[in-house]
Amino acid sequence: MGRKVHPIGFRLNITRTWDARWYAEGDKYVDQLHQDIAIRNLIHEDAERAGVSQIEIERFPGKVNIIVHSSKPGVLIGRKGVNVKHTRHLLEELVGEKINLDIEEIENPDLDAYLVACNVARQLESRISFSRAMSRTISRSMRQGAEGVRIEVAGRLGGSEMARTIHMREGRVPRQTLRADIDYALTEAATAYGSIGVKVWIYKGEVVPSFEEEEKAAEHDGVYVSR
Repeated sequence: MGRKVHPIGFRLNITRTWDARWYAEGDKYVDQLHQDIAIRNLIHEDAERAGVSQIEIERFPGKVNIIVHSSKPGVLIGRKGVNVKHTRHLLEELVGEKINLDIEEIENPDLDAYLVACNVARQLESRISFSRAMSRTISRSMRQGAEGVRIEVAGRLGGSEMARTIHMREGRVPRQTLRADIDYALTEAATAYGSIGVKVWIYKGEVVPSFEEEEKAAEHDGVYVSR
């Protein structure tokens, strides 16, 4: 099951929460869903060089709270806050409500699946060998503390006539384990031979203790746990 559904959606409310936190019904839900897509597209286009990865959206009466996770917050904010004011103005015109824009820095971009996937895509667009780009990126992420990394590319790799799928992995990536903290991202590289899909899984460890760990902790506290 873990290999047939989205790795993040598979673990929602277990290892992480939703990126969009609001409630609506009927046509209002459809409108706000499309508005969320437009908000994310606008931020990515307006701050293309800021290393924007995750965008969280919270809705309140008369106000929308947007949290942008960026590896280069200085580029997103701009000199004296010029860029962030411009972005906020565009978002308020799009949404029609007051926008509260918060920016959080990504401390380690090499452990963010979306930024890693974009890095591989840029290397493929620069005509770097796909095997070299994948192995170099995996090594960098493992040095930064990842417990496992898997990268998969698909398309006309190296300009071949027939499309194929190649993957590389180092360490453990337990895709079927719900308690595993796995970050996942998908992007595309626009090359001269067509689009190449890039998928990245990064395993950062377990965030929910297993039954054996809970049992040991209970025995240490003098509590009996039945199976």
